[in-house]
Amino acid sequence: MIKREHLLEHVIRPTLAHMYGLNGGLVGKAAENLLLGTVLQESAGGKYLQQLGGPALGIFQIEPATHEDVFDSFLKYRPDWENTIIKLASRQFYLARNEELVFNLRYACAIARVVYWRAPHPLPHEDNVRGLAEYWKLHFNTVAGAGTVEQFIGNYKMGQ
Repeated sequence: MIKREHLLEHVIRPTLAHMYGLNGGLVGKAAENLLLGTVLQESAGGKYLQQLGGPALGIFQIEPATHEDVFDSFLKYRPDWENTIIKLASRQFYLARNEELVFNLRYACAIARVVYWRAPHPLPHEDNVRGLAEYWKLHFNTVAGAGTVEQFIGNYKMGQ
């Protein structure tokens, strides 16, 4: 498991700072806590780089289909956003784009933030762990997904 402080200091905060120029609403403590909780829930804090028995990749466990949809349905129409995200990618990006989700933590974090940004609801308050868990369930895991709000809350608190 990657230490919580390291995720915040070396992955989440620098990524959000990189994205700040796109929209100030992308950053803030609520976004940090939501992304941190997502890692703690989805990959046990970075323990898994590929979903067990599934297609999701990286510490945020983003499915390749979701990754492609972010580009095809959102970034394609926002070239400034797309360029900002691609600046986080490696030179191998165009050869193995989905692999970026596994080895490039900041890139994966940016994609996860865009997944959440596309949601129609505002982020919950930064200290509302249940609200963050419900937001994750609705907009990242989906209602049909195996994860639960209670699991998110437990993993978030355990990671403290």
